[in-house]
Amino acid sequence: MNPTIPGLHHITAIAGDAQANVDFYCGVLGLRLVKRTINFDDPGTYHLYYGDAAGSPGTIMTFFPWAGAHRGWQGKGQATVTSFAIPASAIELWQRRLNEKGIAFDGPTLRFGEPVLRFTDPDGMALELIGSEPESSVSDIVGFHSVTLEVATFDKTAALLTDVMGYTLIGEEHSRTRFAVNSIERTGKDVGKYIDILRRPDAPNGLPGVGTIHHIAFRTPDDAQQELWLEKLGGLGYGVSPVMDRSYFHSIYFREPGNVLFEIATDPPGFTIDEPLTSLGERLMLPPWLEDSRDRIEGRLPKLRLPGA
Repeated sequence: MNPTIPGLHHITAIAGDAQANVDFYCGVLGLRLVKRTINFDDPGTYHLYYGDAAGSPGTIMTFFPWAGAHRGWQGKGQATVTSFAIPASAIELWQRRLNEKGIAFDGPTLRFGEPVLRFTDPDGMALELIGSEPESSVSDIVGFHSVTLEVATFDKTAALLTDVMGYTLIGEEHSRTRFAVNSIERTGKDVGKYIDILRRPDAPNGLPGVGTIHHIAFRTPDDAQQELWLEKLGGLGYGVSPVMDRSYFHSIYFREPGNVLFEIATDPPGFTIDEPLTSLGERLMLPPWLEDSRDRIEGRLPKLRLPGA
């Protein structure tokens, strides 16, 4: 059996102030905080997850908020832009909303025939809203549209996407090349299906830090397929990690030829494994091996409030 990639699973970035991050992604973009937990590799800081009402794969934006950390900059060797999908009919509404919230934006401009609004979050990370979804009475963000990579190894990165991961090159516009997954799992949302590569050979190398994307994660349906990915990538010489238990999904990591950190994450078990759907994100959730340290961990973390709470 050949393993499949139905699209993006999540995108993880580095933030500065945790409360400003919550205020923006919940209060401005209208995403739901579906999980507040800690960075399993650094329990002294939060790991915050935003998404649709259930935190469906393909809608999940996550952050490590490191207050006081150095600011990074976007460049080659990084994923540089996160693009969210909205109904095409909602572009004007989102222009008004961003204006009301005091968020400067550029656009709309057309890209591959779709309207694009460009802006940044409080830490300067580049974001886009792309009117790609059918007409709808709801103007909310549907999930990811795409993520943009800037790499110095276009041919090798493109070959990984098409020859190994099952993507298809579907278009070129100026210095941008777009790839799409061949199919979307019928049980999943039709989101997160595009990867754009931006060719900017003279751009500086990116520097990881506040305001930059840490890694991008691709979906795989289950543990069995993830094991196939582990075997396949290892056989091709990628320095792929062992499977890591992230509580809400299982993950493997590797660097693509252009140095962007890729993850392949399972769809299950999902965010309702440790709290009900109706109260996702309302309290700090810890993995079992850290539960005995809850008082110490909570004492070190800043208190968070949800907009409107």
